[in-house]
Amino acid sequence: MKIWVDADACPVVIREILCRAAIRTRTELSFVANHLIPVQPSPFIKSIQVAAGFDVADNEIVKRMNSGDLVISSDIPLAAEVIEAGGLVLSPRGERFTKSTIGARLNMRDFMETMRASGVATGGPPALSKSDRKAFADELDRVLAKAAPTAPT
Repeated sequence: MKIWVDADACPVVIREILCRAAIRTRTELSFVANHLIPVQPSPFIKSIQVAAGFDVADNEIVKRMNSGDLVISSDIPLAAEVIEAGGLVLSPRGERFTKSTIGARLNMRDFMETMRASGVATGGPPALSKSDRKAFADELDRVLAKAAPTAPT
């Protein structure tokens, strides 16, 4: 399993949690963004800069990922593509997107986009809380533990 991060909007605290987990579990971690994301020196962590533009980073993640890889993103359309390609998706708030939940999330996203386009102020998500960070770290640990190869007996 590799971890791919839609890093343009990923909070710094989540990037730090990911780096610690990648080093601890020796898991390859790639931050993909349209600007260079500074990363700590590690053979497991890299930053991939893509051209600026709508969905360029998203498209690069989908192109590079393999079935079973984990993608970190709150982008619902990207999550749907990753799930369709056999990947796992975790939001920076610790929410797992799955085949059974992504349809409803896409519908809600489209509804809110229609509301905003008609002039309704919908507001954005609340700031990332300590409980969000804990939920993310806990779910990341569960995903990585499940993906870890088991030692022969």
